[in-house]
Amino acid sequence: MAPPPAAGQPPAAGPGPGPGPGPAPGQPGAGGDRRGQRLGPPPGLPPGTPAAPVAAPVAAPLPPPPAIQAAPIPAGPNARPAGRIDDFRGQRQERTEGGRTVITEPGRVIVRDPNGQAFVRHNEVDRFRYGARDVRVDRQGNDNRTVVVRPDGSQIITLTDDRGNLMRRSRRGPDGREVIIIDNRRHGGPGFGAGLAAGLAAGAIGGYFVSLPPPVLHIPQDRYIVEAERAPPQLIYDTLMAPPVDRIERAYTLDEIRYSPSVRQRMPSIDLDTINFETGSWEIPPDQAMKLQVIADGINRVIQRNPQTVFLIEGHTDAVGSDIDNLSLSDRRAEATAALLTQQFGVPPENLTSQGYGEQYLKEPTDGPSRINRRVTVRNITPLLHGGMADAAPPPPR
Repeated sequence: MAPPPAAGQPPAAGPGPGPGPGPAPGQPGAGGDRRGQRLGPPPGLPPGTPAAPVAAPVAAPLPPPPAIQAAPIPAGPNARPAGRIDDFRGQRQERTEGGRTVITEPGRVIVRDPNGQAFVRHNEVDRFRYGARDVRVDRQGNDNRTVVVRPDGSQIITLTDDRGNLMRRSRRGPDGREVIIIDNRRHGGPGFGAGLAAGLAAGAIGGYFVSLPPPVLHIPQDRYIVEAERAPPQLIYDTLMAPPVDRIERAYTLDEIRYSPSVRQRMPSIDLDTINFETGSWEIPPDQAMKLQVIADGINRVIQRNPQTVFLIEGHTDAVGSDIDNLSLSDRRAEATAALLTQQFGVPPENLTSQGYGEQYLKEPTDGPSRINRRVTVRNITPLLHGGMADAAPPPPR
């Protein structure tokens, strides 16, 4: 949840089609024009399941995320991301690019399509810099290479193209052994990022949006979206290890997974309803942070079994405030949760990725304040990255 928008904020999204007459609050057509693009869950899936947008995003390259800062951030009690959305409203700048509105603020780039859909980008290397010994950024051919050196001498190596699209991420131990965490080049080799930007990937629009039919669940709904507050540790672990609920036709890039709800629908998830943020804030109080212990234990167990595992931490808000505020707020809450899992519970940061979705996927259909809707979700996306096989070996380093 974010506070009401301040004067001079970006305008609300335009109207969009709804599913029929008489929508409930929080569903398409309810709550004014800005709510017109929000969908309920697909048929047969529980509330909170990501729903595909009414119209596909504009087929244009993603704008670059914020630039990488080549400096470590000292570890300490104040190292985790914290703040309030009020701090950034006055620093936003807006421009038009490729038919879309691009809004920049410290640490975030927010994009709104002409049809009213919006998404947010940030640079994950910022999270890797906390407590690092050194950060090096250089060129490797046509790509940018960032090496974050940790106190034990291990390295997180991130390769991006000229537009900041992730090509490859790996971890190199002090002994020189390298584990590839994400390799988007498996889809087409060197230059794949340019192909994505041109929309050449099969089934993709603009290189990052994929439309699939909803999966047919063969498991109970409360095992598809698990509520952490009531789940025993074994169920947490089982869900973090669970296979896809439907067939995975191919391997997807990280951006396809981030921005394609129908792809994420293939994996079960856990709602971290044990933490609740204050209005307009992404700080996690210490008493709530301790409640993530069981989640961290489960994640670490999975990573010990397969060091290539990748978990997506998703941020969600309720529908109070502006959609732009809520996108930024949810993304920062997801990042804060990922940072806490690393700094307090030892989860390797390179095995986590985070993304905010604002108010797009309400679990409780209301435009008012809702603790249920202010949530963070975690899901294992490794099978999506590897075409259905959680333990698939990525291609060798080039």
